[in-house]
Amino acid sequence: MENKILTKYVGNVALGTILSRILGYIRDMLVANLFGTGMFADAFYAAFRIPNFFRRIFGEGSFSAAFVPVFSEYLNGKARTVTQNFLDAVFSALCLMLMIISVLGMFFVPVFTKIFAGGFSDDPAKMQLTIEIARFMFPFILFICLASFLLAILNTLRTFFLPAIASAALSFSEIFYIFLIAPMIVPGNQIKGLAVSVIVGGLLHFLVQYPKLKSLGWNLKFKLNLKHPGVRKIIFLMIPSIIGLSADQVNALVDSRCASSLVQGSVSALYYSNRLMQMPLGIFGLALTTISLPVMSNAYLKNDMLTLKKSLSYSIRFAIFTLFPAATGLMVIGLPIVRLLFEHGKFDYLESSIMTNNTLFYYSLGLPAYALVKIFANAFYSFQDTKTPAKTAIWTVILHVILCFVLMYKMSVGGLALATSLSAYFNLLLLIIYLKKRIGRLDVQQILFSFLKTLLASVITGIVSYNVCKISERLFISVPISIILGVMIFISVSYILKSEELKIVLSNIVSGKT
Repeated sequence: MENKILTKYVGNVALGTILSRILGYIRDMLVANLFGTGMFADAFYAAFRIPNFFRRIFGEGSFSAAFVPVFSEYLNGKARTVTQNFLDAVFSALCLMLMIISVLGMFFVPVFTKIFAGGFSDDPAKMQLTIEIARFMFPFILFICLASFLLAILNTLRTFFLPAIASAALSFSEIFYIFLIAPMIVPGNQIKGLAVSVIVGGLLHFLVQYPKLKSLGWNLKFKLNLKHPGVRKIIFLMIPSIIGLSADQVNALVDSRCASSLVQGSVSALYYSNRLMQMPLGIFGLALTTISLPVMSNAYLKNDMLTLKKSLSYSIRFAIFTLFPAATGLMVIGLPIVRLLFEHGKFDYLESSIMTNNTLFYYSLGLPAYALVKIFANAFYSFQDTKTPAKTAIWTVILHVILCFVLMYKMSVGGLALATSLSAYFNLLLLIIYLKKRIGRLDVQQILFSFLKTLLASVITGIVSYNVCKISERLFISVPISIILGVMIFISVSYILKSEELKIVLSNIVSGKT
């Protein structure tokens, strides 16, 4: 696939993600205003990590990594009726599995809570609240994983914008609750109502996407057939990919568990900083990983290794081009951003903003690596090789756990974020080594030149943004100006350096294809 077309698809995903993330940050601001970083917020975010952990495995995580290559195979080599039967079989098996997980999960919530937030054991009230919230939210797994299933189907069918913006349903549900329902609820129960709104958001996420699937001529019916060869193949591919794609979630679990042992507010600071870091990662990193898997899977099925390597090379360069300046910006003006977005109500400067910014700085160091790891892993998944990423993930998790326990006592919650960044680069290095053995060298010279140009432009951008942000103590003025001017400086410097990635983006904008 040509780089220009690839950029067009990335633009569609990025646009939908931007709109969704903006709504998400409005939600986070409202939650921070209502609950701050105290006991209620800590309990909610610790509880939310439990169903979210299963979501990453059975939703857009290992399931999608196994499903997309197999679905691509059916689309390219099977009759439409055979492919429809395959979708029905997968949908039915997934529904059954998710219902079992949801029911069992609600029963074993106390066990999961002790694993994810064992540090709360010293505060029985906090632990009990976390257990109650987690039990409320567990059905969320059923709806959000089915929504992720629709996302995977639509992406493989080259529909990207709607699935990207559909994730805003969760934020919409929580915002609706905070504005219209929470004021009518007793303060002590408001956080439980927020948990219920999460379930509603998961259901809306599914319902928003389904009409689009119908319009494309496909549907989903419950026809349970666990012996279907496609279902068996997905299960076979999922087993190792659960290990590979669960590395991030296991690391997040370790972070949450360690943070719960630190000072109050650490779990919330970890969440808010991760959310800020996820903004550029979600817009560009997620867009690239979403596009690259079906594109590379299709190229591999056609035995077109040249297209596969070109798509991989461009994904790498575009990830560097977009995420290096984003990481730089978050590191140099992270504190003003945190204060502008969250320093309201019970979210204060000394106990909340500084802690959140410290964590954000170290998370941002690994921002490019987080996306590149997923892009390189997608290359293996396109080969229907889920074992290699699993091997690298195991070593990464081991390193991450060691780093967490080494750094958390010296750097508090910031050490947990640094451990995450360092382990991500380690994972990336291993994947590069293994992939080189599989497909040979990529266009290293082109990637290196692109990296050096982006690095220079990012450094200049960071210097300018840092100084511009000091022009006014009014954050609602200085922060937007700093960001806008930083983007303009980065684009200008990249233009002077003749960045190929910028040329393709501008070409798409001019032609009206983004």
